[in-house]
Amino acid sequence: MVFPRLVPFMWVLACWLAAAPVARSEGTPAGTVIDNVATVNFDLGGVNSTLDSNTVTFMVLERLDVIVTLQSAQVVSAPGAVDRSILFTVTNTGNGTEAFELAIDSLLPGDDFDPVPAVPAIYFDTDASGGFSVGDIAYVPGGNDPQLVADESVGILLVNDIPGAVADGELGRSQLTATSITGTGTPGTTLVGLGDGGLDAIVGASGGAASGFGEYIVADVQISLTKSVVVSDPLGGTEPTVGATLTYTVTVEVLNSGTISAGTFSDPIPEFTTFVPESIALNGSALTDANDLDAGEFIANVTPEVVIQLGDLTQVDGIQTIEFQVTID
Repeated sequence: MVFPRLVPFMWVLACWLAAAPVARSEGTPAGTVIDNVATVNFDLGGVNSTLDSNTVTFMVLERLDVIVTLQSAQVVSAPGAVDRSILFTVTNTGNGTEAFELAIDSLLPGDDFDPVPAVPAIYFDTDASGGFSVGDIAYVPGGNDPQLVADESVGILLVNDIPGAVADGELGRSQLTATSITGTGTPGTTLVGLGDGGLDAIVGASGGAASGFGEYIVADVQISLTKSVVVSDPLGGTEPTVGATLTYTVTVEVLNSGTISAGTFSDPIPEFTTFVPESIALNGSALTDANDLDAGEFIANVTPEVVIQLGDLTQVDGIQTIEFQVTID
């Protein structure tokens, strides 16, 4: 049924509805088809009628976006240390499947020294350990560029060596950059036909590339940590039987000219043993079990432990000797 007087009005209304902005999630997958049909209900002469507009159809284009996130704290390294790693995650924040080229830059301004990239210098954190290990797979540009679906992340390690001529407290920076292989540019740039399934791709807010850097801090300090135990059984012997007392002795010593700051000693009480109250000593002086003014404390957690605040230590402080006792249950 056609109502001549209403046709111009309905045509204008349908065009306006078709042109109105369509709300959608930024995460809508590339290639999603969005249809829209406008409808007008009206009465004419007491008769209720409906008229639909033409269907307006479009496909969501691929958006190219990525972020690089540092996961490691400052990596403590001695002068001349090799294969020191920094962990990042690379996340595809676009709405399609995208491959990313990775690059390292260890010649950054604002630090004290330049770390030396290993060969190779970029690895996937294959075993999810958070650090460089034998099982990690090296990244090969153009060979195994990480291909990530929307919102997927991958752990990436930058591996560097530390120069020998660096001093305590100096910082060195290393940067990871991830770049969309489809393309980069000013946000909003259209890359015709280069998106998923031959769709156009739109460069997102990141410009299709992102970077992040981590830091190495030099700490030229070598520490000796040695633990021993003496057994005293209830019969006056040295057999580790039920009821025997175990006296643990731990020594801590700085071996070179470096300094450790705010050192904290902790030692969990072994399973199947019980801590002997008030048995903690530091350098021959008894320490209380309570969290009070002295350096020692017994903490009765699910896993009980002895904790001693050693503070700042240098080679001049000599050997720090810690003792405590447990009994075998």
